Amino acid sequence: MQAQKLAIGALSRKSGCKLQTIRHYEEIGLLPPPKRTNGNHRLYNEHHIDRLIFIRRGRELGFSIEDIRELFELSENPDASCEKASAIAKRHLENIKKSKASLTALETELSTMINACPNNKTSTCRIIEALSSPKNKENA
Repeated sequence: MQAQKLAIGALSRKSGCKLQTIRHYEEIGLLPPPKRTNGNHRLYNEHHIDRLIFIRRGRELGFSIEDIRELFELSENPDASCEKASAIAKRHLENIKKSKASLTALETELSTMINACPNNKTSTCRIIEALSSPKNKENA
């Protein structure tokens, strides 16, 4: 059976990735270069679709390009231990938890500023005041 040959537009539709994204992944070596026609047009196959879906899903989950590169390399050895993949995912989860804690602190601070504002004149605006004042070292 002959492998399916797709133009970049068809690959974009099947993978859910934009054309510029596909070209970028090729440029950085995350997507293997496709075969080319005599007219130098790219011809992709099912392997490219699978790889782009893997990359897109990884990016949706917030993994870095380097993490995705490592995870893809691991996926090419199905008999290997998934310990390293687990370590990558755990590291990413810890980063998410730190970001979440930081966002929660920001949410609390903004809510406090908004609730303290009398909404009269900017001269008494707690939001303007908070932005104009240096942050306490204790809160840093």
